[in-house]
Amino acid sequence: MDVLKKWFRRYFSDPQVVILAGLLLTGLITILFAGEHLVPVIASVIIAYLLEGIIHNLQRLGIPRIIALLAVFSLFFLVMLALLFWLLPLLTRQATELLQEVPAMLSAIQALILALPEHYPSIFSETEIENVLNQIRGEAGRFTDNMLRQTLSSVIGIITLIVYIVLMPLLVFFFLKDKELILTWARRYLPKERGLATRVWRGVDAQLGNFIRGKFWEILMIWAASYLTFTLMKLNYAMLLGLVVGLSVLVPYIGAAVITFPVALVAFFQFGWSIDLVWIVVAYGVIQILDGNVLVPILFSEVINLHPIAIIVAVLFFGGIWGFWGVFFAIPLAILFQGVLKAWPNHNHTNKQHETEVSS
Repeated sequence: MDVLKKWFRRYFSDPQVVILAGLLLTGLITILFAGEHLVPVIASVIIAYLLEGIIHNLQRLGIPRIIALLAVFSLFFLVMLALLFWLLPLLTRQATELLQEVPAMLSAIQALILALPEHYPSIFSETEIENVLNQIRGEAGRFTDNMLRQTLSSVIGIITLIVYIVLMPLLVFFFLKDKELILTWARRYLPKERGLATRVWRGVDAQLGNFIRGKFWEILMIWAASYLTFTLMKLNYAMLLGLVVGLSVLVPYIGAAVITFPVALVAFFQFGWSIDLVWIVVAYGVIQILDGNVLVPILFSEVINLHPIAIIVAVLFFGGIWGFWGVFFAIPLAILFQGVLKAWPNHNHTNKQHETEVSS
């Protein structure tokens, strides 16, 4: 118990540390209890944060902020319209067609598994194969139930989507237009002695901005490269698979490994055991190699260098707590955590201060 008291006095006797801890705790509680209801606001803040970097670069070229803001927001709005009226219907159609083929794919997989004991009787027994098939049937049943529930809730989903489509552009515009006004309002309610929290934010702000902008361009480039590759190789659902491959970069290492299966599966059921299947898998591997060894070093040269172990642990930890959104925000949260650790009072520095106080 005395050890805990000493540790608490050592690190929380400084008011700056208490303020930083209080701000982090407040943010965590807000996300836990109100995050689901604030999704359009959080998404709009992220988009505004992304667009602010472009506006800032235009301002550095001598363009007035209001003109830069209107130009960037107009481009963003046109992109939103293209996504809504062109890309979304295309992705919906391809996803529907792919889901309709899932039963046939499961039947083909079942036939392949049933043939294993005949070709490899010393490795696979009929009992083992039957257990595997029962698991597949169970997963297929759960998949069907989930799809039915999703279909029944689609009306609510459409209404929610319409609300987001209307609200988000408005929120993004006002976040950009009234940025200084909002920040000034927020500062009124923050403690005056917040030097440590300000240092943490400045460090995290630069790294987080680079990370978000870098990830945006990485997703866009990998999506385009995958779509063009799959289209040239005449792979079905090229746009849908290209988007999935692009989004997989949000989860380094794990995302690329997981998405290999749907790409290979679609290619296998389209081309069978042929050289086309091999070339598609090889092309997918080349895209991932170029992404990891060329694109990532260029885009993220100024971002904090997180160790692969730290990235994987962050994905597993935050994904286990918050599911999909935890995985989505795992690296930004890891960057925030690293920034807090860097700014946190050093143990040796605290000891020296304590010794000085005792000697005086």
